[in-house]
Amino acid sequence: MREPMRVAMILGSTRTGRFGPLVADWFAGRVARRPDLTLDRIDLATVALPDQLPDLDEPLPDPVRELGSRLATADAFIVVTPEYNRSFPAAVKNAIDWFDTEWAAKPVAIVTYCRDAEGGHGAAQLRQVFTELNAVPTRRTVTIPKAWQRFTVDGTWPRPDAELHESVESTLDQLTWWAEALRTARAASPFVP
Repeated sequence: MREPMRVAMILGSTRTGRFGPLVADWFAGRVARRPDLTLDRIDLATVALPDQLPDLDEPLPDPVRELGSRLATADAFIVVTPEYNRSFPAAVKNAIDWFDTEWAAKPVAIVTYCRDAEGGHGAAQLRQVFTELNAVPTRRTVTIPKAWQRFTVDGTWPRPDAELHESVESTLDQLTWWAEALRTARAASPFVP
């Protein structure tokens, strides 16, 4: 039996009263059903990354070193993020910018949710950013428009939705395929940035 893919799931919302943990809990539950994946959940509201990047010759702060080692051991990433103003939050960009080689030659799946809009703008922008860092954004994403309207009568979230279920499964299938292919490639030959 093959070793499961190590997936770092990054929760990108840091707002007070945020909806993100609910989305991340739900998605983590979907990942947990897959024996081929193990999950390391990273909440940007608690990792305490500094807002200001240091000069290149300055030592990295402890929270950056700690998060960097978690990202370095991951085979793949899932970014769970709200869409604000047709983009993704500054906390996500800050977390991305602190690192470089940790992202390289690894796949990234994006899960976006939003209040009113369709939610695809933030995912499209994240694809561009991750591509610049030599990561491989998956074609499939999970987009949850009008997320607040998806509660059931008993208060659970999200209400059953065959299209959303299919989106999650196909995204995880694609992420797993890329994670395995790229892990094999990295083992055979070091990535050249």
